Amino acid sequence: MARKKKTPMAGRADRHTLYEEAVQCAEAEIDFVDQTFEALRGRKAVWLREDFCGTANTAAEWVRRRPANRAIGVDLDGEVQAWGEAHHLADLGAARSRIELLTADVTEVRCAPVDIVLAMNFSYWVFKTRDRLREYFQHVRGGLTRDGLFMLDAYGGPDAHRELRERTKHKRFTYIWDQKSHDPITGDILCHIHFSFPDGSRIRKAFTYDWRLWSLPEIREVLLEAGFSHVTVYWEGTDEKTGKGNGEYAPTEHGEADDAFIVYIVAEA
Repeated sequence: MARKKKTPMAGRADRHTLYEEAVQCAEAEIDFVDQTFEALRGRKAVWLREDFCGTANTAAEWVRRRPANRAIGVDLDGEVQAWGEAHHLADLGAARSRIELLTADVTEVRCAPVDIVLAMNFSYWVFKTRDRLREYFQHVRGGLTRDGLFMLDAYGGPDAHRELRERTKHKRFTYIWDQKSHDPITGDILCHIHFSFPDGSRIRKAFTYDWRLWSLPEIREVLLEAGFSHVTVYWEGTDEKTGKGNGEYAPTEHGEADDAFIVYIVAEA
């Protein structure tokens, strides 16, 4: 009797689960968001809007934190939101009533003013001109409370401008960040995420990003042009033993000439 052929690991894997395990840490992100808002505003935030929310993993983490917390997740991809509904929101229990998903354009969505708007994982880099980026930033500012904060992240350093593949091993798979191409004149950058597995199978182009590589000075300038009163970069500290980032971010006006870095940016309404 012929033995049934086993499905390759890539065929049994879920790309969204892999992405969240490899790239996201919603708990650490919300720690930063919650603590930074309270430090700057002297109160706890309640309303949060997650733009480009995808699976709404971060928005779901927000409503888990406190019974008063409420969240809105905005994304154009209803299919990905449906995945988040099934895998994150369905597990919230009574807290499910405190989160709303909107399938909409982040530059057009209308909702009540919120304390915090998030645009993480470099998602806003989809806007490739200063005018479009400024338009989005202005829309965000109009959707904040009087003391609201807009929080973003960005990456940079010489490695950000290179065509490269970076592999990170996890227990069940290897995460591959592929900077496929970069145009130094236009700033366009094309990136893919691939996953490979111990049995040799792969998920190629699990995710693709067609972005503009924005620099920190450009982002800060456009935020100020959009009407934000103050923009601060939060730089990651260094672990003395490993020489790598320690996951703790502090405000600063001057960074370091690292080959690669990831920062948070906080814009005050």
